Amino acid sequence: MKHLKGSQKAYLLGLANALKPVIQIGKNGLTPELIAAISQALDAHELIKIKFMEFKEERKTLSKLIGERTEAELIGMIGNVAIYYKQNPNPEKRKIPIA
Repeated sequence: MKHLKGSQKAYLLGLANALKPVIQIGKNGLTPELIAAISQALDAHELIKIKFMEFKEERKTLSKLIGERTEAELIGMIGNVAIYYKQNPNPEKRKIPIA
């Protein structure tokens, strides 16, 4: 996936305001099952929020790792919440138009 421009990230951040976190990272940390759940959520929604309930000090490092493992782009961090975007590869299933 190509990297998004600043205006595209700002647009996605605006859309993310209304979203609630769909994934929470707790005491078990970043497990393969959690990565799979994040990938499924990205396929279903394209734009998701992930809340760090634990590992708050490592959230920046873990956020980059999540992006690499799911091939999603980290749009931003607001407190202990990370926002990710991954465009659906199927044009017919895309929900968010990105210019």
